[in-house]
Amino acid sequence: MKLISYSLFLIFCMACQQPVVDTKNTTRTALVILGTLQDAGLPHMGCKKTCCENSFQNPGSDKQVISLGLFDAETGKKYLFEASPDMPRQMKTLKQFGAVSTQEVADGIFLTHAHIGHYTGLMYLGKEAMNAKKAAVYAMPRMQEFLKNNGPWSQLVAQENIVLESVENEVPVALSKTLTVTPFEVPHRDEFSETVGYTIKGPHKTALFVPDIDKWEKWHKSIVAEIKKVDYAFVDATFYSGTELNNRDISQIPHPFIIESMQLFDGLPETEKNKIIFIHFNHTNPALNPNSEATKEILRKGYRIGKTKDIFEL
Repeated sequence: MKLISYSLFLIFCMACQQPVVDTKNTTRTALVILGTLQDAGLPHMGCKKTCCENSFQNPGSDKQVISLGLFDAETGKKYLFEASPDMPRQMKTLKQFGAVSTQEVADGIFLTHAHIGHYTGLMYLGKEAMNAKKAAVYAMPRMQEFLKNNGPWSQLVAQENIVLESVENEVPVALSKTLTVTPFEVPHRDEFSETVGYTIKGPHKTALFVPDIDKWEKWHKSIVAEIKKVDYAFVDATFYSGTELNNRDISQIPHPFIIESMQLFDGLPETEKNKIIFIHFNHTNPALNPNSEATKEILRKGYRIGKTKDIFEL
C-alpha cells in the first residue's frame, strides 16, 4: 500500500558580521542564503512562547525556512538547495540574484532529505499552483523512490512538472566547467529517504552545506577536517543548548547543539572559525535574537550567524 505523505498538512532578525547585499548587484559565481530556519519556520504553529508572539502578527520577510541559492556566472544558470515551504518567495529572490533571469524556476533544485522543510515546496510546481514544465530536481536514490511512489509528489513526476535527476553519494555533479556539486551522506532520521549534505565547489572557493545532521560524533567523517577543506561551512545549528526546548524529549531530536559545536571547534584558529556559518535555527533558538547573550557569545568566539540574503562568492 502506498504511503500517502501527510507532510503537506503541516505546511503553513538575526545577527551576522556581513551586511545584507542587494542581490541584483552580484556578477560572480556565488551563493546566497534564502532562509535560515528549521523546517516549521517562525512563527511556529502552536507556539505560545515569546519567540513567536509578535511574529504571528508580523511574520517578516527574513524569516524563511532553510535554503541556499546558487548563481553560476559562467552559464548564467541558477540553482536552489532545498525546496522549502517558503519556496515561492525564495525562487523569486533567486530570479533576481546575479544576472536577472526571465525564468521563474531555477535550472535545478537539489534536495537533502524528506523532512518537511526540505522538499515540500515542490508542491508549488504542481498543477494546483505553477504547473511547471520539467523542472530539474536532483535527488538521491531513496529520495527519488519516495517522490515517485507517494502522493501528491508522484503526480509531479507523472505529469512531468518535475524531472528527477540522479545523484550519488560522493559523486560530483558538474554544472559547468568551474562549478561542481557533490552530495555526501550524513546520519539523520531517515524514515523516508537518505540524508545528504553538499560540497559546492566554485571557480575560486568551496562551500560545505550541512543543514541537518545528528550529533557530529555519529558521522564517519570529522567535521573539523571537513571545515579545513573549504572556505565556507554552513552547519546545523537547530538548537543552542537544548534547554530552550522544554516541551519535548530532546534525545529524540539529536541535532548538534551550538554550544557542542563551538566546544568541538574551539581548537581551530580564528581563520577557520570564521568559515563557520550557523544555519537551520529552531524558532526557540536564542541565536535568532541579535541582542541575546547566545548571539554575543557566538560572535565573540569568531563564528558567524547566517542571515537571509547574505552572499558568499565562490
